[in-house]
Amino acid sequence: MTLRSNLDDVDFRILNIITKNARIPFKEVASEVGISRAAVHQRVNRMIDLEVIVGSGYNINPKKVDFRTCTYIGIFLEKGGLFSEVVERLKLIPEIVECHYTTGQYAIFIKVYAKDNEHLKNILSGQIQKIMGVASTETFISLEESFKRAIPVHS
Repeated sequence: MTLRSNLDDVDFRILNIITKNARIPFKEVASEVGISRAAVHQRVNRMIDLEVIVGSGYNINPKKVDFRTCTYIGIFLEKGGLFSEVVERLKLIPEIVECHYTTGQYAIFIKVYAKDNEHLKNILSGQIQKIMGVASTETFISLEESFKRAIPVHS
């Protein structure tokens, strides 16, 4: 049985609504979907248990809290077997908001927010490049986030 078979059309309708506005009251979701608020609550909890819905919280605009430089960094490792150790060290750097094990040119690809270019330089040369196992890095500064959206959810 696949995870998808555990979800029905009502679940997908709920997902479509809450991915557009995570703060929407369950009462409004229930009204739009045509079920009770308690049923929405039960379904959302089940989808959390199934790990269809992961995480919670608010999206913060980095610029409003003085993080003006968004950067993507490709990391080359000395040996692929060092991946886990390097990731554990990267977790200790709070400005790293995403970390991906990738195919292709880089072993690891990360997203970093810094206050400015000097702060970025300190993160790069003072922290990331000093991690044992990091051979080199390649940095891409994002000039603008043109859009960001949740994945499309369809039944």
